[in-house]
This record gives sequence, structure tokens and C-alpha cells, in this order.
Amino acid sequence: MNANTVNANAPRGKPTWPWWAEVALVGVVGVLSVQEAYIGAGGTLHSPTAAVAAATSLTLPLRGRWPWAVAACTVVVAATFGTVWPLLVVLFQLAQRGRGGVAALCAAAAMGASLIVQPAHSLWATRNYGPLLLPAAVIVLGLWTGSRRRLVVSLGEQVRHLRIERELRAEQARLGERARIAAEMHDVLAHRLTVLALHAGALQRRTGDLPEPVVERVGLLRQTSTEALADLRDVLGALRMTTAEEVRARGARAEDLPALLGEARGAGQRVEATVEGDAGAVSTSHRLAVHRVVQEALTNARKHAPGAPVEVAVVYGPPNSTVSVRNRPGTPSESAPVASGFGLVGLTERITSLGGTLEFGPSGAGGWRVTAQIPTTPAPSQGDPARAGVV
Repeated sequence: MNANTVNANAPRGKPTWPWWAEVALVGVVGVLSVQEAYIGAGGTLHSPTAAVAAATSLTLPLRGRWPWAVAACTVVVAATFGTVWPLLVVLFQLAQRGRGGVAALCAAAAMGASLIVQPAHSLWATRNYGPLLLPAAVIVLGLWTGSRRRLVVSLGEQVRHLRIERELRAEQARLGERARIAAEMHDVLAHRLTVLALHAGALQRRTGDLPEPVVERVGLLRQTSTEALADLRDVLGALRMTTAEEVRARGARAEDLPALLGEARGAGQRVEATVEGDAGAVSTSHRLAVHRVVQEALTNARKHAPGAPVEVAVVYGPPNSTVSVRNRPGTPSESAPVASGFGLVGLTERITSLGGTLEFGPSGAGGWRVTAQIPTTPAPSQGDPARAGVV
């Protein structure tokens, strides 16, 4: 929270600036008022006018707590003795707080009453700049200062709200990515546990050929796998995503990355891709993370650099798998959406959960790059015999 916000929200009766500035203001106004009274009294300080001018100046620090009383006091003193400096300070503060009409009314009351109460010290006395210029200028300056302060406070609040909104959107993207990961792992683990339960059931049908201890262990294995599958469905079943763009467990196969590149080329995107290593030697979640990085990078290139060539390089480990997607500058499109970066925030959450790193940013000459490094799991997947090569 900045100083302007603090000043705008300060409790009533407390100054909106440092104490030393208030003391300096009271001192300057007091000296000018006493000097004016001194000249009006014929060069002597022993006069009621000088004492009233000094006392009126000392009431200015109370204008925040009792604004109407101080305003009435300065109007009476200005109309009776011609001491205008305290009145100008009150007019400025009233106008600064958005009470320009009240300030104009106070000025008019002082000017009108001075013609009746004390004609010798009338505020309408001949001046080079005119009798109305000084209070009018003070009121206008106060209105401008108050408007500017409120504008600065409003802009500060807007910036704060936008920052909070961006943080909430980023958190929502991270939570959404975690939900997708959980749903994908639900599918993967459900498939593995189903296969395990089926094999255990097949063994149970051949209990006549097995020793008794083995039969008991097979029954326990079948029961445990079935219960684990039921528990998994209860806990993670609600996280299943149904949108067409979600990459599910069926999209975690080795052949799905070439299919994704083929779809991008079919949509008119120029893609130069190289895939090396054994995709079947890494886990399903690992392959799925690689798939999501390439998918997000290709989507961003289509949105923000249409027509630009894209270079995709995927190398499966061990010990690490690396993904690099670079695009050159494209033809700007007037209908291109504003980049939010929340898709990359979700990818960062996914890659970090696997112990890897994701980097993205300008690649120079107007291009963009997305690179990821993911450590391979120690246990390779045996369910996917496919091998990857040059696409």
C-alpha cells in the first residue's frame, strides 16, 4: 500500500502529511497574518488585530477534526479584521476534499460580510490582481489537487486488484494442472491394477495345480488389487476430465507424439521435428509430460506466430529426456489473442512434479523457445514396445 492510499484513507481529524509540514504551514501563515495585522495597525504589534491573527493561525491544525468550526472562525476573522491567509488554507482543504461548493460559499460569505462589518479592512480593497482572483485560484488549486490524489489512489487500487487477479489465475492454472495429472494417473493406475486383478483371477482358476500357500497368496493378491482399484476410483474418479482437448492415458503412447506432429502439419503449420531415443523406456507420466510440452508450444506458435516455421527436438533418456520447441518470427495477426502465460504455468507445475525444469522465453530475432528437461524414472515401462525415430 502506497502513501497516497494511506493519506486518502486516513482517519478523520488526523493530518494527511508529516507533522513538520503542518508546523511549517502554521508558522508561515501566522507570520504573514501577523505581518498584515501589523501593517494595518500602523506599525505596532500591541493591537487586538495581531493577537486575533496569531490565534486564528493556531487553530489551523484543528481543521481536520473540526472543519466547520475552523471554517466559521476564519470566515469571521477575515470579514472582521481582513486577515485572509487562514481562510485561504481552509478554502484549499475544503476544495481538496471535494467540497468546492462549501469553499466557494465560505469565500462569498467572507467577501460579503467584510463590506458590512469592517469597511476599512474590506477584502474588496483595490488590488492589482483583483479581489476575487486569490480565493478563486486557491479553490481551483485545491480541486485539482484533490482530483489528482483520488486518481492516483484509484490507479493504485486497480494495479493491486490486477496483481491479485493475476496471482489467482496463476494459482487456478496450477490447480487445474494438478487435477489433470491426478485424473491421468487415475487412468494409468486403474489400467495397471485391472491387469493385475485379471492375472490374479486367472491364477485362482488353477488352484488345483498350485500349493496351498501359493493359493492363499494368490487370493490375497486378487482381493487386494480389487480393493485398491475400488479405492482409487472412489478417490480420483471425480477428477476425470471430459473435454476433447485433454490428453488422457490413451494419449500417452509412444506413437501419439508423431500423431500430434502430423495434426499440426495437417493444419498448415510448418513443423520440422526430430524424435530420438526409446519412448517405451520411460513411464507413462513421463511421455505424457513430453506430449503436453510439445502440444502447448505448437499451440502458442499457431496463436502468436502464424506461418512461422517450428523446430521440435525430442530426445528420450536416460538419464534425462529433453524437449526443445523453437519458432521463428511469424506474421502478426490482428485477431491474435493476448498471451496470458497460464498454460505455461500449468506446464511448469507438471514438469516440476516430475523433478524436471521448464524454461521459456524469447530466442532472439523475434522468435520464441520452450525447453524442458525431465529425469527418467528408474523403472522403464514394458507395456509399450514401440520405438521412436525420426519423424
